[in-house]
Amino acid sequence: MSDQPPSDPVCWFDPHEDRLREECGVFAISGTPEAAVLTALGLHALQHRGQEGCGIATYDGARFHHERHLGLVGDSFTQADLPQRLPGTSAIGHVRYATQGGTILRNVQPLFADVAGGGIAIGHNGNITNARMLREMLVETGAIFQSTSDTEVVLQLIARSRAPRLVDRVRDALRDVEGAYALVCLTHQGVIGARDEQGIRPLVLGRLSGAPVLASETCALDMIGAAFEREIEPGEIVLCHDDGRVESVRRGTSYRPARPCAFEFVYFARPDSIVQGRSVYSVRKRMGIRLAQESRPEADVIVPVPDSGVPAALGFSEASGLPYELGIIRNHYVGRTFIEPTQVGRTIGVRRKHSANRGVLEGKRVVLVDDSIVRGTTSRKIVQMVRDAGAAEVHLRSASPPILWPDFYGIDMPDREQLFAATHSIEEMAAAIGCDSLQFLSVDGMYWAFSGAVRDDQAPQYSDHCFTGDYPTRLVDRDRAQADKDMQLSFLVDA
Repeated sequence: MSDQPPSDPVCWFDPHEDRLREECGVFAISGTPEAAVLTALGLHALQHRGQEGCGIATYDGARFHHERHLGLVGDSFTQADLPQRLPGTSAIGHVRYATQGGTILRNVQPLFADVAGGGIAIGHNGNITNARMLREMLVETGAIFQSTSDTEVVLQLIARSRAPRLVDRVRDALRDVEGAYALVCLTHQGVIGARDEQGIRPLVLGRLSGAPVLASETCALDMIGAAFEREIEPGEIVLCHDDGRVESVRRGTSYRPARPCAFEFVYFARPDSIVQGRSVYSVRKRMGIRLAQESRPEADVIVPVPDSGVPAALGFSEASGLPYELGIIRNHYVGRTFIEPTQVGRTIGVRRKHSANRGVLEGKRVVLVDDSIVRGTTSRKIVQMVRDAGAAEVHLRSASPPILWPDFYGIDMPDREQLFAATHSIEEMAAAIGCDSLQFLSVDGMYWAFSGAVRDDQAPQYSDHCFTGDYPTRLVDRDRAQADKDMQLSFLVDA
């Protein structure tokens, strides 16, 4: 889920944070008396996709019940009175990370509205690339918005439809929407799930004692003991009934092939999830294997940058024959949002999250394996920390290709001018980070890890735009904003 830039004076990409921030996670279940409790458990499993807000909506056959909170799922939805607070046999839930906009309660999902035909709650993961244009059109024709979320654009489009069933109204609304999305809706007619035309954002279908379950990842199904049934097809809309029936209202009809997001394998999905029938853990390990084949240095030990670099480092160790050691220990009890205003404080902040294991590192030629490099700021501090622990050499390896282009589909990422690899050569990056050598996995190597095939440049199999600049959809709002900027610059030059 993402928000369009609001008036709130909030910087939505921490200039000192060097990690990609998660997207959002959605969960839904229909036809079980423990809907709220099961949804809370499912959201726990998806907490890695968003830690800034969470919400659950339920329907008890007569009324909707709805709660939204800032913070973690465990802080809001673990109390014993949850079934009384949120009664019902159907529910949807959402965990949120704001890819744009402020962390404010009015943007936390699910959003709820009464429309013709009944109430509807909606939760969304992804980013609508023509949301600004649609929002302006809706406002001009009388729509009133209560949030800065592009999810509310979908809600307004649903309200405009005159189709007889709410699921058909959702179908009508999505005809106008471009970009990447996986969404769940709660209505009195059933739970609705939908996925964008190219399957960029993930959505899976499972079963718990016959009750249909929708989730962003299979790890949420595992959490509640549900069996995986299938992925929702790109462009598909499903209606899950309380009696267990799943009605496919629209099958994928895109004229372009499916292109799921490469970053689900690289970074976002939990290692124990299954994506496109493949274990995320196994794919990440294969990325490390290929990385070692492409760029093995003379070294003594392989050390992961925890935790996301662990599977790739294991693969690197296996392929290179070099020992794998935990040379960096991560403190899991440090808050994710710790930011200090001074350089000394920021350095201490990094050391609060990671500590060097001197007994492993001292006197060794170390290969550090990380999942990706965005700005290089954290990499620089970790390399220095490893050197301070006595490492003789430090060689940094990234288990993904260089990130050269920004994302517009729900990943929080800086502008291209702030992407390290977009503005520096590999040699310049290595010098700035302070490592003895730096190498990235190739794009074809990444594809080999995903599926055993190289990239088809005529019809790419994945949304790999951050590495290649090949965006899978039109970027309507981005292009309009750039055109406005160019016009303003032209006006200033002419003046």
